[in-house]
Amino acid sequence: VFYVNGVKVTEPHPEPETTLLVYIRTKLRLTGTKLGCGEGGCGACTVMVSKWDKEKNRIVHFSVNSCLAPVVSMHGYAVTTVEGIGSTKTKLHAVQERLAKFHGSQCGFCTPGIVMSMYTLLRNNPVPDMESIEKSLQGNLCRCTGYRPILGAFRTFSASKNGCPMGDKCCRNKPSEDSKQENGEQQEVHLEDQTDSFSQQYDPTQEPIFPPELLVSKAESDVSLKFVGERVTWYRPTTLDQLTDLKEKFPDAHLVVGNTEIGIETGVKGRCYPVIVTPASVRELSHVKTDNLGIEIGASCILSDLVERLKGIVDERGQNPTQALSSMLEMLHWFAGDQIRNVAVIGGNIMTASPISDLNPIFMACGATAKFMLHSRGERKVPMDQTFFPSYRKTSALKGEVLISVRLPFMRQSEYMKAYMQSKRREDDIAIVNAALRVKFHDGTRKVEEFSAAFGGMAATSVLAQHTMTNIIGREWEDDLIDDVAQWMREDFCLEVNTPGGMVEYREALALSFFFKFYLHVKDLLFKDGISGEKISPEEECTKVPLGGNHHGSISTQTWHEVPDDQPEDDTVGRAVPHHSSQVQVTGEARYTDDIPPYADELHMWLVTSQRCHAHIRDVDIKEAMTSPGFVTYVDHRDVPGSNITGVMKGDCIFAEDKVTCVGQVIGAVVADTYAHAQRAAQLVKVSYEDIFPRILTIEDAIEHVSYYSSANLKVGDADAALKASDHVLEGEMRIAGQEHFYLETNGCLVIPKNEFGEIEIFSSTQNPTDLQLYAAEALGIDINKVVVKVKRLGGGFGGKETRFLVVSNPAVIAANKCGRPVRCILTRQDDMLITGQRHSFYSKYKVGFTKDGKLTSLVNHIYNNGGNTADLSLSVMNRAMLHADGTYKIPNVSITGKTCKTNIASNTAFRGFGAPQSLFIAEDWIQKVAARLGMPPEKVREINMYKEGDTTHFGQILTDFNLPRCWRECLERSNFEERKAKVEEYNLANRWRKRGISCIPTKFGISFGLTQLNQAGALVHIYKDGSVLLTHGGTEMGQGLHIKTIQIASKCLGIPVSQIYVSNTSTETVPNTAPTAASVGSDINGMAVKNACKTLMGRLEQLKKTNPAASWKELIMNAYNERISLSATGFYKTPDIYCDWNKETGECNGMPFNYFTYGAAVSEVEIDCLTGDHVVLQTDIVMDLGRSLNPAVDIGQIEGAFVQGYGMMMMEEPLINEGGSLITRGPGAYKIPGFGDCPRSFNVHLLKNSKNERAVFSSKGVGEPPLFLSASVFFAAKNAVTAARKHSNLSGEFRMDSPATVERIRMCCGDKFTSQEFSPEEFYQLLES
Repeated sequence: VFYVNGVKVTEPHPEPETTLLVYIRTKLRLTGTKLGCGEGGCGACTVMVSKWDKEKNRIVHFSVNSCLAPVVSMHGYAVTTVEGIGSTKTKLHAVQERLAKFHGSQCGFCTPGIVMSMYTLLRNNPVPDMESIEKSLQGNLCRCTGYRPILGAFRTFSASKNGCPMGDKCCRNKPSEDSKQENGEQQEVHLEDQTDSFSQQYDPTQEPIFPPELLVSKAESDVSLKFVGERVTWYRPTTLDQLTDLKEKFPDAHLVVGNTEIGIETGVKGRCYPVIVTPASVRELSHVKTDNLGIEIGASCILSDLVERLKGIVDERGQNPTQALSSMLEMLHWFAGDQIRNVAVIGGNIMTASPISDLNPIFMACGATAKFMLHSRGERKVPMDQTFFPSYRKTSALKGEVLISVRLPFMRQSEYMKAYMQSKRREDDIAIVNAALRVKFHDGTRKVEEFSAAFGGMAATSVLAQHTMTNIIGREWEDDLIDDVAQWMREDFCLEVNTPGGMVEYREALALSFFFKFYLHVKDLLFKDGISGEKISPEEECTKVPLGGNHHGSISTQTWHEVPDDQPEDDTVGRAVPHHSSQVQVTGEARYTDDIPPYADELHMWLVTSQRCHAHIRDVDIKEAMTSPGFVTYVDHRDVPGSNITGVMKGDCIFAEDKVTCVGQVIGAVVADTYAHAQRAAQLVKVSYEDIFPRILTIEDAIEHVSYYSSANLKVGDADAALKASDHVLEGEMRIAGQEHFYLETNGCLVIPKNEFGEIEIFSSTQNPTDLQLYAAEALGIDINKVVVKVKRLGGGFGGKETRFLVVSNPAVIAANKCGRPVRCILTRQDDMLITGQRHSFYSKYKVGFTKDGKLTSLVNHIYNNGGNTADLSLSVMNRAMLHADGTYKIPNVSITGKTCKTNIASNTAFRGFGAPQSLFIAEDWIQKVAARLGMPPEKVREINMYKEGDTTHFGQILTDFNLPRCWRECLERSNFEERKAKVEEYNLANRWRKRGISCIPTKFGISFGLTQLNQAGALVHIYKDGSVLLTHGGTEMGQGLHIKTIQIASKCLGIPVSQIYVSNTSTETVPNTAPTAASVGSDINGMAVKNACKTLMGRLEQLKKTNPAASWKELIMNAYNERISLSATGFYKTPDIYCDWNKETGECNGMPFNYFTYGAAVSEVEIDCLTGDHVVLQTDIVMDLGRSLNPAVDIGQIEGAFVQGYGMMMMEEPLINEGGSLITRGPGAYKIPGFGDCPRSFNVHLLKNSKNERAVFSSKGVGEPPLFLSASVFFAAKNAVTAARKHSNLSGEFRMDSPATVERIRMCCGDKFTSQEFSPEEFYQLLES
């Protein structure tokens, strides 16, 4: 028994393997809560749980990941989902309303989870500070917005909501005549002063009450429970005696409270644990007790509760004795998100025995003791020392024992302790290396009496640096100790090159760096405590403050060109109109593919994919799968009635037949009655292989084996001769890693066979309905007109759903055709990442010629990208890369060769930017190195070589309306670049182990599809008798605001309010032969098609308007109907004048491949920690030329989202494969995208004023892709900071830093005595590659 949104739910036979998420979505049909990852890493599934807490004697509310919480664990609790707090049918909750008004929802898939995280915070703290708001969102991810507008919306709930952070500089005090602006997060782009126009203020007294029945029956928490499912039995004992008895009876049973570890094992990996015991209701295990000597913490103490208790103890007893507790608090801040901290327990952290546990090193270093109990024997105390974790994922617990508690001693006089960790992402990430260090001195001296150093990430278990701990005893805490400890620790931790987890050199350097940080920390405390010795130097003072300072909440500005004063109120073009679906997205009412209600006879499909990257298929055995519960059928290539060959350039097959060419290639599919049954049956399919060699996985492998899909040349002038004549010639190379799309909604579809004339209907999350329609028809061997594809909306796309949808849609079509029943297939996050491809990795070897004054004379550039196992769009990606290889610079002589590599990894595909960001990035790399070679500021070199109005590009296109110099100058001015650059240099001189860098980067991005025939669009506009308008076009809505922009265009053309226009969905039965929604042209081509359709309609109505000019719109339409005038029109548009004559053998190229260019510039300032490689983005300023923006709020949201996505590409995200070709980085646990904490501290976006663009609808410009590359300003700012660090180590000259600039690369490129970097950068990168 539990409650959901105030409604009692009674489930007589609950299934222990069913999660709360599955239950509320499938049984209760509350689909607002989303499945994003299945491992508690994205927050899309967040709900609020409320319960009566006996210890606190009150009702408590906490957020949880419903994808991990078993539904049986909800007994006696009240669950609140996004549907339970507000609705468009009643009214929106204040959280929902403000998020919608602040444009904080784009694709909307992550939005319900974000809403519920904030809602839960408000239920516990109605007026939170920004630190609390940021902390509450640590467990949520968003791939669209860049986080800034979400933080802005939620800032309005904070204590500072009544004052603008800009103070006297607030835009309200100084209104601009030519722009509207948002100075500070409180204001919604300051369009209509909407921070004062909320329909409601937040009133915590109006929240729903806790169900009284659960208060009356709160004693039920003392009742033990047992639930028996299909495969699993779940026990909930309520006493320690019951718990230990069960554990002795079932010694292999897992003890589960938060299910944060086992939930991933069962849900994601498909494992089964027949007996689960939860000690969550055993009160003897949730205590926290203190005495004069230390603290005892019960094994079932919830981490979030523990944080509050530890804070109280620290405040009560003071800092010195509680240093171990302060270390725990610091580590718990970075541990996961609130959703995990609210259910995870300290015993789970210990007993999972993770080698990168954040807490176990603290326990080991402080001398903690664990208490176990065996039912038949009693208690046993075990010191948490080197023997406690005997091997990987093992503890010294005996069979049948239960962990009762852990006891930590308080620190004594002259004793100091601190913990450290470093991860790939600052928040909600597992550690690469963590450490806890403790030292005790002889009283009144600096002489070491005791020393402990425990590390995670340096072995298969958490370990003590025993050699160091022995040798340091008796030593004075002086500077000469550092080099000795470095030597001892290298002996303690000598990692092999092939050590699991990689990053060997970096991990060793981190261990040493952590000791050095601890050394400085203790040295400072000794001086403050009056112990003789030197104070730490001023340049080392920086290590005492958090990276980037104590800062919460960004102060940001957004500006744009104001619409004319005489523009009619109903004409919304140029105004910041909220997203078309913003309100239904914040309430969870927005429907995505997997939210479509199930059909009565619907089946579920699970793909069977290859486990080998290059092999012959010798046998597929489905016998065991056929006996699995719920099994219906198995489909493979033999069931394809049409063509098994599919995809772009017909390079894919629906099902592999006799050979597989990558891990994850689809071999077949299991169809079953439920999602869970399909998964289980698919795991029972046995495939036998015979490996084929060589395995070609990387670009280097392809070069070695001459494995290419294509080779192309692009030339102008005589590059080789110009190189010889140049004053200077610079040679370099660069690698740019791929990037996972990580759209929050995975690829999926629902296929419905009509069983009449071969018709079939497909609901999909594709960006490209027309190609899905084509591929389905070819697979079935039927005409295209019998296939209808419908797309309501996408939960993000970014190019990943432009072509690779076929890996799921085609098998589902075959399965539905075979079964004659609807088939649903939604990929898991892990499978989606494995099989659907990523952004292309690139490699470049270049030579650049230039004069002594910095003028470029020649470029020879050999570019390679990794296409994967099919060509897909890789050749087109390379073409765009070559066309952008000039960056923004005029080079008289150019020779570019582009080769697309054929490899044995999943086929890479389109991703926002489509090859241009990689190529632009390479260009900025050689610009930076030219500046370094000449000793010139990089900005100067960029300005000297930047194109000018009327210049011709290396592919023959003349640049007109070239606004880049304006963007560049305005960005430098708005950011106070020169002044801040001087301050950065001053900061770097004063600080040794923290450095700052600042960089300004321009961009030029060509707008159009590379394939000319794709530059067309259609639209269909219906006007109904009541005057309402139904608008249909060929584009799909994936959060980019395409629908609202086309509505605004139609509104302007028809002269009616946007409220009278509606877009239902995208369908191949209304607008045929559509181009994919991609290439940043969605608004351009579909908007023009809509405009043309509206123009046709208004032409028909013109005479009626002249006859009766006073008639209202509704009267006009009724008159037209009565006069039998058609109120339906199609519109069509094709982009004019574009062409490209490119001979890829000779390299000659002329024409106009792009309709126009979008320009921009960005300045970013970064601070790095030279000892760990960590960094923060202090400030980013962007100026973009978007012509006359159709919707400034939407466009600014696109700029911010693209920038943060690009930031991930260049600074954080790095897909990794093993030597067998299998992707290691699957799911948010292993693959890190930027989180809320990675948003620039100050994030300012300005749209260039007084710009125009006659080649697009209403003088606007495409915006989706161009801003992404501007995040290179962060990369080169970080590189500048690294350069400053290298100077301190007497390392000068050019150096190589590939992308992404991960913490590892930044740290190792800094180069100091802790990195053991006696090798060249080239040797370092060889180590990284290995």
